[in-house]
Amino acid sequence: MANTKRELFIKRRLRVRNKLRKMSDGRLRLSVHRSNKNISAQLIDDVRGVTVAAASTLEKDLGFLGKNNIEAASKVGAVIAERAKAAGVEECYFDRGGFLFHGKVKALADAAREGGLKF
Repeated sequence: MANTKRELFIKRRLRVRNKLRKMSDGRLRLSVHRSNKNISAQLIDDVRGVTVAAASTLEKDLGFLGKNNIEAASKVGAVIAERAKAAGVEECYFDRGGFLFHGKVKALADAAREGGLKF
């Protein structure tokens, strides 16, 4: 029986998340979600179940409303790093979800690293 694209995506996402959970050591998780029109990132504390910081192209002040390109992903990465520093976070794990670490997801990760986040 063939798996659908959605089922394969969910399997990939769970596989990545379970690997991160095994080596988390209480650090926060930088979770990325990419849709056809937008990209977003959240810094999540899984122990307390709280989102510490978030950034998305849905925010009007970023100027990338409804855009999902590498430039917008870089801006979201820089903003999430800035907001993480304001919250007192320096280290986290990068949770790419079911997305490949390539293109927009990689651009977001690189911009977050340049902004001062370590993962």
